[in-house]
Amino acid sequence: MYINCKGKLIDLSQPKIMGILNTTPDSFFSGSRSQNIDSALKRIEKLLTEGADFIDIGGMSTRPGSAEVSESEELERVVPVVEKAVLEFPEIIISVDTYRSKVARETVEVGAAIINDISAGSMDEELLKSVADLKVPYILMHMQGSPQNMQTNPSYGDVTLEVNEFLSMKINELKSLGIHDIILDPGFGFGKTLEHNYELFRQINTLGFGDFPLLVGISRKSMITQLFEISAEEALNGTSVLNTMALEKGAKILRVHDVKEAKQALEIWSRVSNKL
Repeated sequence: MYINCKGKLIDLSQPKIMGILNTTPDSFFSGSRSQNIDSALKRIEKLLTEGADFIDIGGMSTRPGSAEVSESEELERVVPVVEKAVLEFPEIIISVDTYRSKVARETVEVGAAIINDISAGSMDEELLKSVADLKVPYILMHMQGSPQNMQTNPSYGDVTLEVNEFLSMKINELKSLGIHDIILDPGFGFGKTLEHNYELFRQINTLGFGDFPLLVGISRKSMITQLFEISAEEALNGTSVLNTMALEKGAKILRVHDVKEAKQALEIWSRVSNKL
């Protein structure tokens, strides 16, 4: 499983770590937030030093009930950080968390190499065409509803079957546009109850029929906080447990707030699995 990030082939046969940077004031975990370029660069340096293979930068919170920000504000939050990060860390591979085509285009122009879209192209009809033109890998995520209403009353007959059907349909659409470097994200916490999340997690190895790399993003999410009635700040241990289980189920990318702990989980899993 390889993805082509601006001419650099990334081998995902050995799982990778994606560190999270939010250039927002309201993302659900305060430890991921940076609201100026200097603090953003310090966090990026920390994530890279701890072993991150990718840095995922977002300029708009998509937590349940979050407010949408304007396109211009998202651009102002993200573009300068991407541009500066590429200059400071020339080997960095940046993913940009956006569903807007203009943000995708402008961030890739200054150095981003992956687009991470929570909406699967549903919130900007030009987004998928832009990704095809930009020739960058695309993270395809499942979400029921929108960030504003997705947790109001999520409903499925069979959550795993429906998520897989959705991903399969979108994969065909992406391929028809010429997008072939596709990473699948089940969208834990996006339009899913606690029960849906765990049912889906149990069967994530079936998603994409094993043909596409799987990204798992459960870091400090409600799968843990709701289960134990704790805050996101208290959810690191549960995150490490789920990350390790995700690796066992075939995850190729762990998207996390805490890179050091995820890297340790990956190394222990690799040694136990005789992959090191």
